[in-house]
Amino acid sequence: MQFETSTDIDAALGDVWLVLTDVERWPQWTTSMTSVERLDEGPFAVGSTARVSQPKFPAAEWEVVDLEPEISLSWTARTPGITTTAEHRLTPRPGGGVGVTLSIRQTGPLSPFVALFTSRITRRYMQMEADGLKRRCENVPER
Repeated sequence: MQFETSTDIDAALGDVWLVLTDVERWPQWTTSMTSVERLDEGPFAVGSTARVSQPKFPAAEWEVVDLEPEISLSWTARTPGITTTAEHRLTPRPGGGVGVTLSIRQTGPLSPFVALFTSRITRRYMQMEADGLKRRCENVPER
């Protein structure tokens, strides 16, 4: 199972990146998450972990597996039979603003079965996240 959604955000790349990597505040701008709790301290980096709770899904522990500042963030959650990888990619737009692409991929022996039951809500949550990120970033006060 793999899904992708994109949006354009009229904000500075650095501002979008700051919002994106402040994962504990995600529930403030997307209702697709009820809580995000960092499980470690320090800068958000490869190896950082967080417990993410979403409506209709069990809480999952996510680990950052790739992070290129102001370019991309990928993290993975593992459960028996399924590995879920979510990527957030930022692309500066000519003339200003940022293109954001969110993708999610599930692999493993149970992924086709789980996709039958979760693909619709997964797509909806991804769109909610993209829309919420756009609203939050376009309303960030000037520094």
